[in-house]
Amino acid sequence: MIKKGIRRQIVLHYFLVVFMALLLVEVIFLLAIRTYYYDSVHSHIARHIDFADEYYQKFRLNEDDTAKLNEIISYFELDLTELQLLNTSGKVLMTTSDFGSDLTIKTSDVTQALAGDISRWVGKQQGTGQMVMAVSYALQNGGENEYILRYVTSLDKINNKLLHLTMWALLIGVSVLATVLAFSIGLANSIVKPLNNIRAVSAQMAKGRFNVRIKGDYKYELGELASTLNYMAQEIVRSNQVKDDFISSISHELRTPLTSIKGWSETLNSGGYDPDETRIGMQIITKETDRLIGLVEEILDFSKLQQNEMKMVMGIVGLRELLQEIMLNLWAKAEKKGIEIKLESEIKPVIYADANRLKQVFLNLVDNAIKFSHENGKILLSMEQDEKFVTVSVRDFGIGISEEHIQRVKDRFFQVNHVNGGTGLGLAITQQLVELHHGALEMTSELGQGTTVKVKLPLPEGKIPVAGGSDSEGGVSSISPEHGIQG
Repeated sequence: MIKKGIRRQIVLHYFLVVFMALLLVEVIFLLAIRTYYYDSVHSHIARHIDFADEYYQKFRLNEDDTAKLNEIISYFELDLTELQLLNTSGKVLMTTSDFGSDLTIKTSDVTQALAGDISRWVGKQQGTGQMVMAVSYALQNGGENEYILRYVTSLDKINNKLLHLTMWALLIGVSVLATVLAFSIGLANSIVKPLNNIRAVSAQMAKGRFNVRIKGDYKYELGELASTLNYMAQEIVRSNQVKDDFISSISHELRTPLTSIKGWSETLNSGGYDPDETRIGMQIITKETDRLIGLVEEILDFSKLQQNEMKMVMGIVGLRELLQEIMLNLWAKAEKKGIEIKLESEIKPVIYADANRLKQVFLNLVDNAIKFSHENGKILLSMEQDEKFVTVSVRDFGIGISEEHIQRVKDRFFQVNHVNGGTGLGLAITQQLVELHHGALEMTSELGQGTTVKVKLPLPEGKIPVAGGSDSEGGVSSISPEHGIQG
């Protein structure tokens, strides 16, 4: 007995469908064969009656009744068939078998024959109980029914043949059902065994063993399911590794400023230091505190984005003015490495955005460009505008990103170089903020040649807004360590 489950359902459904179809076919086949044999017997007798009656009507004898009856019998007799001659009341007057004389027959074939039809009846014969077919026909004289001819033939041979055909049909049906059963069990196993394997591996994954994999070359949906689960396990392992790296990295990032803050706090609490040392210590505490606040805010921002709780305060934003503000904010940091930040643009597009969040986007991109640029390098900011979008590009000529890492650099917690510090959330947050503005962020990079980041933002619908038109002096602003902002 197959236990409950998918295997049992598949086998049962296949078996029932084939069984019902086979039963219907066999019943129709056997009924058709039975009808064919019975109709053949009836047609044979009916043809004999037609020929004999035609001949009899031409040469009708006018002798006494007994001679006439014998004559009728001789004209209408048929081999292997009992011929009964009945009067119009159904009484047997004469029979070729001399059996059943003086009987009165009231079967349906007799009554129908009186109506002028060649009729038949199938049933058990009186006296013998044998299955027979009776075919009756009324002989007429001057348009009046005179006698009823009734042919009675045994159906034993036909029924035996039909029985043999039925047994063969049943045998074939059982063979087909056995084949279908074996096939359905094989089919069920081909589905259930992979499912059991997948279920077993999934159970191990549910217990935290994400190093296991589903093995086997499964096809179609089962193969897709196995591949999906393997990919899920792989991604969970990768996410766990990224999470572990993040925890390790953030622990280090938090420990460093906290160590500085604690050290200087203890030093200042001990007293006995001149005002200059106290001022330096307070500056370090303030700087490290700001660094901690930045780390915590970055983590909070990411959490809000993940939970769709980031609130956007939308308004009109001039991109050129925003980028110039970014250049001012990062001027001091760029100056320390001798890096020149230049804004090259002849347009002053205005978009509908959250100014603070958009500032956060470009601060992060330009800050990364500074971080990964060489000493005395250059960073170029540019804008391009079409009918529906404005694209802001941030390009540096620094160390660049390898092809291996460029695909993952926007993943959360991912860091190309852990030495540079950070949470690995900056670009992930940046991309989500750009997407909240219905824009797109693209990165291209070549190792040792630098990186270009493009932020594509939609313009307001309708007329393209341009604040102040084009810059009459060429639209080029720059900031350098020597000269500050240049326009």
